[in-house]
Amino acid sequence: MTSITAPRAVTQVGTAPSVNGSTPPAGAAPLAARAVQATKVYGSKTTEVVAIDNITVDLPRGRFTAVMGPSGSGKSTLMHCLAGLDNLTAGDVFIGDANLSTMSEKELTLIRRERVGFIFQAFNLVPTLTAEENITLPLDLAGRSVDQEWFDQVLNAVGLRNRLSHKPEELSGGQQQRVAVSRALISQPEIIFADEPTGNLDSASGDEILSFIRRATDDFGQTIVMVTHDPVAAAYSDNVLFLADGRIVDNLDNPTANSVLDRIRALSA
Repeated sequence: MTSITAPRAVTQVGTAPSVNGSTPPAGAAPLAARAVQATKVYGSKTTEVVAIDNITVDLPRGRFTAVMGPSGSGKSTLMHCLAGLDNLTAGDVFIGDANLSTMSEKELTLIRRERVGFIFQAFNLVPTLTAEENITLPLDLAGRSVDQEWFDQVLNAVGLRNRLSHKPEELSGGQQQRVAVSRALISQPEIIFADEPTGNLDSASGDEILSFIRRATDDFGQTIVMVTHDPVAAAYSDNVLFLADGRIVDNLDNPTANSVLDRIRALSA
């Protein structure tokens, strides 16, 4: 896969996610997303489960952030709430300056379609569509034309040009995920949320996908938030947030697989 160049100017920022304040200070790096005292509770009374508990976190633009934690820690719930896929019980979440917590379902649908990209573990490709049709689906749904120059750059980067006419069943797992990554990038969203994007791939295909996601941030400042359980995957990010019992309990800048493992061991002790 080759490097790509953005068709628009984006300023790379080097500020790690903040987990303290609720309002960005003057002069702070612009934010792609943030949560303010975010709480999500499932059930009630004796069946109540607090999935995320009063989380405040800022996610600056142009950063690749990994979110880790044991099963039930709230990492997927946090991502779903940040992406507008689930509603908070209390608190607020923002994409840019847009407060998702005050929006109707129709407004949330527009936000997800026009400003957010998604990459899922299960690929979530439409089986009756070709690779090309799956990639351009977000634009088709939004009634937007394809930027051919950008489309070509994405295709060249992920090496899919000779697979455009193939349907998902005719593609390998790695190729299907490359289609999914291309689909997330094609609309040039403000932020991409990736939920265990390499969970169904072998190590070689997983490394290829993660390398491309890393380059997407480095080359044109794409903001990415990735939920993962894999320290190797987390090592591709700029920063790792660690969750436990619905709260952010630690964060790590410039991670390596070994430093992530060491932090997990320390938090489990």
